[in-house]
Amino acid sequence: MRDEPFAGVIGRYHDESTPSWPQPLRAPEGAPNVVIVVLDDVGFAQLGCFGSDIATPNLDRLASSGLRYSNFHTTALCSPTRSCVLTGRNHHSNGMGRVIEIASGFPGYNSRIPFANGFLSEILVDAGYAAYAIGKWHLTPEDECHAGASRARWPLGRGFERFYGFMSGETHQFVPSLIHDNHMAPPPYGPESGYHLTTDLVDRAIGCVRDLRAADPDKPFFLYFSTGACHSPHQSPAEWIARYPGAFDAGWDVWRQEALRRQISMGVLPVGTELSPRPDWVPPWDSLSTDERRLYARYMEAFAAFLSHTDNEIGRLVDYLRRTGDLDDTLLFVLSDNGASSEGGPTGSLNDVRPWNGVTTTVEEALEHLEEIGGPRWHNNYPWGWTVAGNTPFRRWKREVHEGGVADPLIVHWPRHAREAGFRRQYVHAVDIVPTVLEAVGMSAPTEIRGVAQRPIEGTSFFSSMADPASPERHTTQYYEMFGCRALYHEGWKAVTYHPIMQTEPGFDADEWELYHVTVDPSECHDLASEESDRLHQMIERWWVEAGRYQVLPLDPRPLPALVHERPLSVPHRKRYVYYPDAAPVPELVAVNVKNRNHRIEAHVTVPEEGAEGVLLSQGSLLGGWCFYVARGALHYVHNRAATQPDHLHGATALHPGPHTLAFDFAKAGEHRGRARLLADGRIVAEGTIEHFTPGRFSVTGVGVTCGYSNGLPVTDEIDPPFRFNGTIDLLFVEVDGEPFIDPDEEADAVIAMQ
Repeated sequence: MRDEPFAGVIGRYHDESTPSWPQPLRAPEGAPNVVIVVLDDVGFAQLGCFGSDIATPNLDRLASSGLRYSNFHTTALCSPTRSCVLTGRNHHSNGMGRVIEIASGFPGYNSRIPFANGFLSEILVDAGYAAYAIGKWHLTPEDECHAGASRARWPLGRGFERFYGFMSGETHQFVPSLIHDNHMAPPPYGPESGYHLTTDLVDRAIGCVRDLRAADPDKPFFLYFSTGACHSPHQSPAEWIARYPGAFDAGWDVWRQEALRRQISMGVLPVGTELSPRPDWVPPWDSLSTDERRLYARYMEAFAAFLSHTDNEIGRLVDYLRRTGDLDDTLLFVLSDNGASSEGGPTGSLNDVRPWNGVTTTVEEALEHLEEIGGPRWHNNYPWGWTVAGNTPFRRWKREVHEGGVADPLIVHWPRHAREAGFRRQYVHAVDIVPTVLEAVGMSAPTEIRGVAQRPIEGTSFFSSMADPASPERHTTQYYEMFGCRALYHEGWKAVTYHPIMQTEPGFDADEWELYHVTVDPSECHDLASEESDRLHQMIERWWVEAGRYQVLPLDPRPLPALVHERPLSVPHRKRYVYYPDAAPVPELVAVNVKNRNHRIEAHVTVPEEGAEGVLLSQGSLLGGWCFYVARGALHYVHNRAATQPDHLHGATALHPGPHTLAFDFAKAGEHRGRARLLADGRIVAEGTIEHFTPGRFSVTGVGVTCGYSNGLPVTDEIDPPFRFNGTIDLLFVEVDGEPFIDPDEEADAVIAMQ
């Protein structure tokens, strides 16, 4: 937004001066509202309107009265795709060649979206729009996602005027780690009162529109609404899970066949589309044991419930826009950020923090908790047989650039312009959304935002195809790269190669390229590499040209943790960490690292007359972590390694009223094991050994260190959150000895295990 030059006259006195007021900023006449709904890890075949038998009636209604783009593509991963959707530039151009947690020190991978790549929010606000971001963000460098960091790359720093959601790639759906505008905030109520994140997000989105309309009935708005669904954990209210008992007992092989039949029948895919072969590493459903089938079906029931519940909540938002009269004049997109996820592994995941800590989940253990899957106590994800099914009829999945990773559903709904519902087969990519919105609004991309010269938009508008199904395809060439997997789309053909994650030998030059005529073979069933070798070689050469143009190079297959640990720290490590009661949670990245190190927690407290209760210091949650606390007047410590058998020290003597020095000591006695002691005023009140201290991560959902209270899913069931300390914490610090523990090989093994 530029300051207008003063157009009046300024004399010595008012009677010889002429005032001139800046003109109020208003959007172009007839500019529509813009709503972009981004679903997470929802595969091409998982919405009802794209062939699923999972109930998504609200999205189906939008599709039936709008447009379904069945040749829409993404980058194969969440942060990269979201950067494309919001900037109109390719993910490497945005520094988002990967997700923020595994950035590296090259321009295409540093996770710092240049200010020269303006966000759609920045463009539209400068044109007279309101702009709101609700839900998952995942576009700020990980080392800037804490209370001491710059907010320049937080949502409000990139043009949005309100934000409510979470910064990381995933969060607990019943007890999320939330940000409200520029500060951390607890959920408004707990799961025992019916809280669920998706419901909360819709309430906030409705509130933003309500507040705007109360003040200005005509101002258009841009709403970026990004759910946590359906990324793991697949969690939803119990009554939604109860809708799906037995729904998936026939298994993934039958589901794939039925999904393709529905896709062809409803017109999502052309007649003659073939089902890609089930991968060799996914077992036939009929080969599984009875227990395996029962468990894997339950995992899928939890996913289906999560998606149906999300559809219901999106329906509430759409109904509100209908009631305010905004819906008919709203350009609404619904898309997924990548294909269905394989991160549940071959047998599904009960707790996604376990692979980071060398802990496995057996079928037997998961069956013991079968009825809890989908609820708040577990961080569940389905096995990859359901991933393949969710991407029907395509090959492979999220994180890879075969169609299963990059082909996604896209619904466009705009009654004022796209009056005739139907399908569109033009090739469209995530980078095309920004130029399409700008054409719909009647704007050109600005050459400057906030004094920063802007790079050209790299996407191509598909606005013309909304009104004309015969409109020619305008986006004719698109490169892909993710973790070394590469592809090039060009005029109906696709060259593609798979590179195993973190494989260094043999190198990239040994990868075998495939070639598909995807116009007639969308499911990549017929490799024409040998028959069309000249075409393939030309496309491979063109891929290298595109890679050089868009900052894809260098290709880097090194173990992902090695890339993380080479980057500089935004907050240097120190030997002594002081924590303060009721401060915002401190994320694990910048919190004290107590793994595989001697460490001491020391609290100087005053116990009240009625006796002490409450948390002194805690990190993590019931899914993994530790807690130093007072209960029933006595001192306690619990260590919980990824929700396995906890190590618990219980002090036997109640603390008398008055000042005390309370401590927990851990002395290494081997790798990830050691002697633990609780001390009150220098006297040992409990001691024992921790044989398996957490080696990798305490949390994958953003749960940090809290002082004087616990988060809403405490490390131990003995705590009723927030279990605030009822005395006074005068001083609390943690002292650590030795360098922070980092074992790239162990973390690399964990990453491979998750894949």
